[in-house]
Amino acid sequence: MPDTSPLLAVPEEDLADLRSRLRRTRWPEPWPGTGWEAGTEIGELRRLVAHWASGYDWRAHEAAVNALPSHFADIGGTPVHYLRFDGEAPGSLPIVLTNGWPSSFLELTGLARRLAEPSRFGGAAADAFTVIVPSLPGFGPSPQRPRLAADEQTHDLWHRLMHDVLGFERYAAQGGDLGAGITSRLAEAHPGSVVGIHLMAVAGPPSYGDLTPEERTYLASVAAWQAEEGGYQHQQRTRPLSLAYGLSDSPAGLLAWLVEKYRAWSDSGGELAARFDDDFLLTQASLYWFTGTIGTSFRPYYEHARQLTPQVNRVEVPTAVAVFPADLAHPPRSWAERTYNVVRYTRMPRGGHFAPYEEPALLAADITGFLRPYR
Repeated sequence: MPDTSPLLAVPEEDLADLRSRLRRTRWPEPWPGTGWEAGTEIGELRRLVAHWASGYDWRAHEAAVNALPSHFADIGGTPVHYLRFDGEAPGSLPIVLTNGWPSSFLELTGLARRLAEPSRFGGAAADAFTVIVPSLPGFGPSPQRPRLAADEQTHDLWHRLMHDVLGFERYAAQGGDLGAGITSRLAEAHPGSVVGIHLMAVAGPPSYGDLTPEERTYLASVAAWQAEEGGYQHQQRTRPLSLAYGLSDSPAGLLAWLVEKYRAWSDSGGELAARFDDDFLLTQASLYWFTGTIGTSFRPYYEHARQLTPQVNRVEVPTAVAVFPADLAHPPRSWAERTYNVVRYTRMPRGGHFAPYEEPALLAADITGFLRPYR
């Protein structure tokens, strides 16, 4: 018999504990005149914390998450949560969507619905996909992998889910951030099954050789971004557990860590409300809080730094690259072509790191146009 229990069923005492912790937040002494320059601005965080403690209706959002088409698969002893949106047309091409950090499966649901039922959004039913959205190990509903990445790679879990569990002989894949790396390794390792990949970030080649002026400018911009914005990555790569203790104990601290990224990495112009409403941000934070997975979400950074995940060498599977103006990096086509068989390269007019949520229509159209010849 299939498991019909809800994905989320937070006990009332856990909800009361969260609200109590939020109301008892011990706030640091504010600095004069820094705004967001030194980190999350205290006035905005106080406002969100007060709403999370008193106005935010977790039960309504819990019910909405539970209404999603959730499933679990046991893949060699590793439980994997995933959403399945069946395509509206017979024989719809399967596609697996993979999020990055600090995102979750929830950010991908709007994009998934557009891809699965394009006629609802002004598209053609013939362009429908059957969309699979797995939760990364250690993110929300999927528990962390019981083994080190060197022994169990996420991209291989995805192939076993798509090919062995769900029975898809051919499928496509899409991802950004961490999801772009997983998607890239999936295509490199399983080119006989993966018909095409769509990326919002690209892996660099193992060696550079001669660089074009555009590529030199790009690498300089990456270095400048790392110097200004990369502190989170260095901490999560080197001493993630020291950070995890505090964020797992303080919901205000957890929210501060997440909200800073949503503001800085989106096409928001510095205004969170331009892209994200309060309840969306608080639901994302609540998913991490109630599942206790903020610390395990850091594992990909730590394992990658210790070379427990493989370098992407050369991907011959047809590849599309979409570059969003407010994303973390803007690789030129020539840079992507050093590693990938790039057949489509699009500079988007708007959107950022959270493009599946910020600009689902733009992204769905680009994925659909790219994959139409490979159905």
